[in-house]
Amino acid sequence: MEGASPALDDRRAAARSADAFTAGNGSGTLRFRAFISYSHADESAASKLHHWLETYSLPRNIVGKPTLKGVVPRRLNPIFRDRNEFAAASDLSEEVAAALSASRALLVLCSPAAKASRWVDSEIRLFRALHTKGDIILALLQGEPADAFPRAVLEVEGGQASREPIAADFRKHGDGKQLARLKIVAGLVGLPLDEVIQRENQRQLRRVMGITLAAILAALMLGFMLAFALTARNQAERQRQQAEGLIEFMLTDLRSRLQGVGRLDILGAVNDRALAYYAAEKDLHKLPDPSLERRARVLHAMGEDDQRRGRADMARLEFEEARRATAALLRKSPNNADRIFAHAQSEFWLGYVSYTHKDARHALPRFEAYLMLARRLLAVAPDAPRSMRELAYAYGNICSLQLDQSKDAVASQVACQQSLNAMQKVAQALPQDRSVWSDLANREAWVSQALEDGGKKEQALAARRHQIGIVDKLLASDPHNATFREDWVLAQFSTAKLLKKLGQNAAAASAARQATTGLDALLQIDPANVDWRYWRRDMTATFPELSQKD
Repeated sequence: MEGASPALDDRRAAARSADAFTAGNGSGTLRFRAFISYSHADESAASKLHHWLETYSLPRNIVGKPTLKGVVPRRLNPIFRDRNEFAAASDLSEEVAAALSASRALLVLCSPAAKASRWVDSEIRLFRALHTKGDIILALLQGEPADAFPRAVLEVEGGQASREPIAADFRKHGDGKQLARLKIVAGLVGLPLDEVIQRENQRQLRRVMGITLAAILAALMLGFMLAFALTARNQAERQRQQAEGLIEFMLTDLRSRLQGVGRLDILGAVNDRALAYYAAEKDLHKLPDPSLERRARVLHAMGEDDQRRGRADMARLEFEEARRATAALLRKSPNNADRIFAHAQSEFWLGYVSYTHKDARHALPRFEAYLMLARRLLAVAPDAPRSMRELAYAYGNICSLQLDQSKDAVASQVACQQSLNAMQKVAQALPQDRSVWSDLANREAWVSQALEDGGKKEQALAARRHQIGIVDKLLASDPHNATFREDWVLAQFSTAKLLKKLGQNAAAASAARQATTGLDALLQIDPANVDWRYWRRDMTATFPELSQKD
């Protein structure tokens, strides 16, 4: 660590808490639960983490639990953090060496600056020499591991690689701050990470219950009424149904209310607790069908929420758990249309998570499985509009994937045309359903893009004309609908760009003028809309002659 001279208040605070720690772990020499080693450049992060660790209270239901590292304490203090600079020193101070000797674990804050710091390197080497079995915990603050992990952490000793340390990734695309902190807690107290997370989620869920007391009381009343209605012989079944009913309530009615007020943080805590509940049940064939169906519905809702919040890994876990349930149901009734449909949704969502992260290699097998199930649904229920609509969606997924990859124009045209043909049949069956016609307009746009990619610009223009015709009708049915207005603007702009490529400059300018006028009207309603502002800049760049007045 890089620093200057010991801060007296830090030393006094450490001394006050040292006796309590040593009494709890039975050792008179290990005064500190951890020693934080960091570069002076990471001073701010070290200070915040040190404060959080020393003020964090472990969940009461794990305090006092014996582990290989002693009894789990209520708090983790004292944690040693030396803020002194040693720029003029040639070696570690005696005080730092003594603190390292008195520390049970070494917490290394890793960054490119830490890797370049000889003091961090020296502290790691000295700690390893003093504690052959001591824990080294890495906290990756920034950079990639190869650029941030100090060499002393992973060096080879005596011909063998050193013991791999615990690693917590604070980066947004890694564990994130909260999970990384809990990893450190788990490493310091000697508990499995899953148990720490579960206990922390339980504590957070108890806090959520206080916020949503009225809703929970209503759910509990329903649960008690159900409990009195059932016989003692079904006690275990009753308890399980109560728990599942409460979870479904929280992820249906309560979910809608929390989304309405923007409390996605509470929703996330509910989702985490529900996932832990469902993941604990490994043997699904023992569960009755209603429980499996409810489980799938709830997990699909949870996955949608976490996907929307950017928690892709959590969403994938929830969709995979939902897939377990829908697959089990489908095995029991292979020709049941509702179960085929439910399992198709599991396959779609798993593919969609990969698709949104540009992972075509994993998205394609899921989308193909979805297509197979859609065909199976159509064979079982050929007269149901839902069956043909699922087929249209399934072909649409393949079409979107093909367009994004832009490798095979012919394959793109085939998939996009199949999606359009299927949705046209749905529109014939449901002529009053405006959502179907909106889907139909989208598929005309996809077909146009596929034809344009294949060099068939005239045919692409015809598809754009069909798209505009559909959107015109939708807009006429609801002139104030912002979604329809947005679709109309994009259809006009795409047509304008295509006309320009065909050399029809006057027609292109006319379509572009209509698009910009329509978009400007939308921006007057919501000038902060990021998508609309982006499209307006794109229009200006593509047709600068129409924006001179801007």
